[in-house]
Amino acid sequence: MARTAIAFLTLSACGLAGAAAACTGGRAGSSGAAQGSGGPGGPPSSITTQRPVWKPCRDLPLPRTDTATPAFECATVKVPLDYAAPRGRTIRIALLRIKATKPDRRIGSLLFNFGGPGASGVETLAQAAGEYRTLNTRYDLVGFDPRGVGRSAPVTCVDDRRMDQLTAMDDSPDDPAEERALTDARASYDQGCEARSGSILPYVGTRSAARDMDMVRAALGDARLHYFGISYGTWLGGSYANQIPRNVGRAVLDGAVDTKISDVQLGLQQAAAFQRALGAFGAACAGHGPTACPLGRDSRAVVATVAGLLNGLDARPLPTKDPARPLTQSLGTTGVAAALYSEQLWPILARALTEAVRGRDGTTLLTLADLQLGRQEDGRYTNLVAAGNAITCADTTERHTVEEVRRLLPRFRGASPIFGPDMAWSLLGCTGWPVRGDAAAGEVGAPAARPIVVIGNTGDPATPYAWAPALTKAIGGQATLLTLKGQGHGAYDTGDRCVRKAVDRYLLDGTVPPNGTVCD
Repeated sequence: MARTAIAFLTLSACGLAGAAAACTGGRAGSSGAAQGSGGPGGPPSSITTQRPVWKPCRDLPLPRTDTATPAFECATVKVPLDYAAPRGRTIRIALLRIKATKPDRRIGSLLFNFGGPGASGVETLAQAAGEYRTLNTRYDLVGFDPRGVGRSAPVTCVDDRRMDQLTAMDDSPDDPAEERALTDARASYDQGCEARSGSILPYVGTRSAARDMDMVRAALGDARLHYFGISYGTWLGGSYANQIPRNVGRAVLDGAVDTKISDVQLGLQQAAAFQRALGAFGAACAGHGPTACPLGRDSRAVVATVAGLLNGLDARPLPTKDPARPLTQSLGTTGVAAALYSEQLWPILARALTEAVRGRDGTTLLTLADLQLGRQEDGRYTNLVAAGNAITCADTTERHTVEEVRRLLPRFRGASPIFGPDMAWSLLGCTGWPVRGDAAAGEVGAPAARPIVVIGNTGDPATPYAWAPALTKAIGGQATLLTLKGQGHGAYDTGDRCVRKAVDRYLLDGTVPPNGTVCD
């Protein structure tokens, strides 16, 4: 789950739940039919009996590995826009499929959500398919863009030029004038979202997205939903289990989110986790010696160097290779945070910081920030930020004020001098949002569901480890906790052999790891 360092455009670490009008519950049977199918109060048969028409995919990003590119197929599935009026307007959910490489041993489909909220499952699976090669032997791997995201009725708010302006502006104001600039930008952005996407905004919440997953399951012909959710995807998977427990198959929730805590506690805990991750990076960097890491002799010195750099950007942004886009404080903070998501990015972060501190060049940090913000090389933005903001605000009833943020600032600075102020001001992300949030967003209890494996990484900056046991407890029933003592966001994609063995055995053979299993 991602959180940008933009106070007015927060990709909250909160998970999502459906808009109030779309939050009707109900349970499905164990047949292949979609939830609510057939009856006068459910979707029409044109939805419940549909099958995807698979065709070659177009305009996909290249895979991140040099291995042979799998045969990608793409399709769409039609779903109701509003599950409270399931025979009304429909939208299409975009899918990508990679067929099982051992079809004679095929279990079914494995549906992925890679987080965000707002991340495209179609594009992410296309890039990351190599990470799931073992699972692909017995599963068709299926990525999807949740409603409002990517190719599925996407939310849009402002054009690319305006996004460049907004992402660069000061998101941790120091005086009343900067506060007004921030709140004015937030209001203008909200107006743009309503003008461009007002018809979809009430319906992009997680509870509706979870019900879409059941439509996808049925369309794929699977009796149960086998699922791999990462980060925000753990919230989405929990929502599915809560609403449709009888259709849960084998489910992995990696990089777990605590769905019960407040926005304030979420932000405070995440700020502290990013600060800890920066300290871990500092220790690793310093351990390579002053030639490889000229940022400080120990963790504390490296963190102080980073703080000094980012504080200096407030008054004096650094030049980059793009003269029109200097590295501002907000972009610099976003770039540092982006690199803390994976230990594999730490060498790049060390180089970026060295270039910025010694060479007064912010280009690499800006590139890291662009990755986090969905800005592509051609200057166009994906709808990652827009969708994430829309989903987050549909999923929470909390609406904070400038006065509240001012009162909370000391606590956020205490949690993280570097990331805390940005995260405090990010609480304004839904203040003027044109859609009411859903108070039922955090419902994930599923005591009747089959075993669900919840995973937490002790060094996770984006989803702090404490959220994993909390989600396990909230789901209840046979949910089981798997812990990785490591660094980075999530666990399976770190490549840790112990985690991979446990998850692969569960998904491929049905062997549930004992509750409390720890991978060192």
